[in-house]
Amino acid sequence: MAAILDILKQSFEQNKYTDKIIELQFKKNRHWGANDRRVIAEGSYDMLRWWRRLHYYLNWDWNRAKSEEDYWRLGLLWMKWRGFKAPNWEISEKISINDNFAEKDLIMSDADRFSLPDELFELGQSELGAKWSLYLENLNEQASVFLRTNLLKISPMELQKRLLEEEIEAEIVSGTEALKLLERKNVFITKAFKEGNFEVQDLGSQEISKFVDAKPGERIIDACAGAGGKSLHLASLMKNKGKIISLDIHEWKLKELRKRARRDGVDIIECRPINDLKVIKRLYGKADKLLLDVPCSGLGVLKRNPDTKWKLTHHRITELHKIQEEILNNYSPMVRMGGELIYATCSLLPSENEAAIDRFLLSQSGKWQLLSQKNIEPKSQGSDGFFMAKLLRTTIE
Repeated sequence: MAAILDILKQSFEQNKYTDKIIELQFKKNRHWGANDRRVIAEGSYDMLRWWRRLHYYLNWDWNRAKSEEDYWRLGLLWMKWRGFKAPNWEISEKISINDNFAEKDLIMSDADRFSLPDELFELGQSELGAKWSLYLENLNEQASVFLRTNLLKISPMELQKRLLEEEIEAEIVSGTEALKLLERKNVFITKAFKEGNFEVQDLGSQEISKFVDAKPGERIIDACAGAGGKSLHLASLMKNKGKIISLDIHEWKLKELRKRARRDGVDIIECRPINDLKVIKRLYGKADKLLLDVPCSGLGVLKRNPDTKWKLTHHRITELHKIQEEILNNYSPMVRMGGELIYATCSLLPSENEAAIDRFLLSQSGKWQLLSQKNIEPKSQGSDGFFMAKLLRTTIE
């Protein structure tokens, strides 16, 4: 419990992201076994997910300043709420917990029930209406683990067999090259992973690369590539034939992509850091297809990143709208005449999705045509939430 509470303190008091805190904790404590690591990671995320609701049970404001004893009180309350056996700790004897949860559940607000700050709950409700509560039911679940088969090296059926040999059970997701783990395990230590047979990637995220419809021999630009999950998927779909130029403002992310590409047997990816707009301008008119997986609120992936909701503000979302607009305006000229632009987010908000495309089309005076757009809704035990739109470049300035 002490490790979980320390992770939460750093997340809230130092504004750090939980996945990075946990990664560092695991490096510092290499003596922790696999079960300890699983309990600490899952416990940290579960408490983060339900942070406001736990405070509600104590009649506290979720954003109140907290003493060391307050954190322990929250931890012990969480254990009782989850039905864990009360620990025989000296500190637990000093802390009294009222665990009449059912009674309190009857009168809680939806923001308490779904465990979100008021501002964020109201924003989602204003943009999505009744759908918002339905989405939140699924977004408060623990995320499932999906693998993307690297078709350059192995088939889904062969991968399933290889994983089973390493005591990892997974089922093939019908109609895809994806596998879903039946039980959460550290797949990164497997021989199958080290040999580049798969990547960990959400099912909905895999749909974005398929939506691009990249063909072998095409020139694709992935302009917000990050560590390259979609670049690698595109290379697999292109049968490692053609050219992918992966761009990002962070060189360290591209360094990780280069490492992953070597492991996956991909040699058509060229990484270029965006140091200034000259990097973009040199590529004007060069892309058959341009993927813009833009920075966004991340509300579609709250299952995976529950701490996002405690760090996201209305001001930040307004900033993101401007960033999305700038990327569309500055990067879109990289598409050749007759080429396609694919805009994607992991957001559920129309203001970041359909409305962003509408604003762009209006500003472009008929230079682009909307071909199609698609929403992937977050599902129970399934995909996260994503949006994607495909535009055709019809004229050159």
